[in-house]
Amino acid sequence: MDTENDYHKPVMLNETDKYLITSLSGYYVDCTFGGGGHSLFLLNKHKNIKIIAFDQDETSLKRFETNPNLTSVKDRIIFCNDNFRNIEKNLKDLNIPKISGLLADLGVSSKQLDDKSRGFSFNSDAVLDMRMDKRQTLSAYEAVNTFSKEKLERIFFEYGEESFARQIAQKIVDTRIKTNIKTCNQLKDIICTVKYSKGNINPATKVFQALRIYVNDELGSLKDLLNSLENILEPKARAVIISYHSLEDRIVKQSFKAAQTLKIINKKVITATEEEIKNNPRSRSAKIRVSEKIYE
Repeated sequence: MDTENDYHKPVMLNETDKYLITSLSGYYVDCTFGGGGHSLFLLNKHKNIKIIAFDQDETSLKRFETNPNLTSVKDRIIFCNDNFRNIEKNLKDLNIPKISGLLADLGVSSKQLDDKSRGFSFNSDAVLDMRMDKRQTLSAYEAVNTFSKEKLERIFFEYGEESFARQIAQKIVDTRIKTNIKTCNQLKDIICTVKYSKGNINPATKVFQALRIYVNDELGSLKDLLNSLENILEPKARAVIISYHSLEDRIVKQSFKAAQTLKIINKKVITATEEEIKNNPRSRSAKIRVSEKIYE
């Protein structure tokens, strides 16, 4: 599978396999199928497992249906075109009461970010959008053009940890009085009048991240998923969560600690090897936390 060119290289494949697979048969859930890198690796290595693959992006479903690399394992994949927060409902519909393990790679697909028509990239004249699931109503365009200054400031600070949140929110409100802020480039240019570039990081990075997280309710979805774990994991089944920024990692850590029927497998987060970071720079910020169901 051309995961490197089409999506991104899946991070920490060997570590995922080591900590996730406790039963050599049964159903495993891949909460963020994307380009299918993790799923394909696991299915090829373990011939008796099946994977329930979640992805709310309909383009991922289309790629799944037409990808020749998946032909040999397609009979062992069930695809759910839905947000992983709805995992309990989907498993119930499939008549699968318990699963043998769960993987969630919370990194955003580079395919989505690089597709400029999707309105994620600040280097684009596309209309601000940022919806991972195009069926949802709220878009970044609506947020930027209708939310109050106070609400925008809170989003930028809480979800982007943006220190210039107040000034950027004020500038957005001042600008939209005269004209709607329609495109990604327009928003980026507004941000750049308030905040100057430092090094290789674009000044708009944190604001765009914050809008993406808010529009897609990424942290709310993660909390719902984590709250479902105790209900869906069979004894000795594990949840392997790969996060990429402190907001996600904090939620995962706190949820694992609070769970009554889960034990934490790794006290310290698992990170990529130096060799992997060299070959796949995206893995530098990846952190794995693992918990295991101990009893019903």
